[in-house]
Amino acid sequence: MTRILALETAGETCSVAIMDGDEVLEHFEQAPRRQTEKVLPMVEALLAESQLTLRQLDGIAFGHGPGAFTGVRVAAAVTQGLAFAADLPVIGISTLAACALSAQDIAPHRDVIAVFDARMGEIY
Repeated sequence: MTRILALETAGETCSVAIMDGDEVLEHFEQAPRRQTEKVLPMVEALLAESQLTLRQLDGIAFGHGPGAFTGVRVAAAVTQGLAFAADLPVIGISTLAACALSAQDIAPHRDVIAVFDARMGEIY
């Protein structure tokens, strides 16, 4: 059974999830500019809820953006630290690709264009 921890902090939210086989547990919070203080307690709470330790995971995934400069780096740094401590592999996932993939539940077999507000009249 595959167990993956996933982190996303590139936008104005902070989310963590654990996929344990077919089961997914997640914590999500609107946290503009507060991802740094939120992400590790959320990981700790999710591990406790899932009754898993970091060393029982098979890997860690993180959203590598595009997104806010600091938010992307928070996810990357926390992921690297946790992975180093538990000797786990890491994979970066495009935040836009993950968003587009989630739309398949809503509109299967349709083309999807995922965009995020990049501010100053631009989009990612």
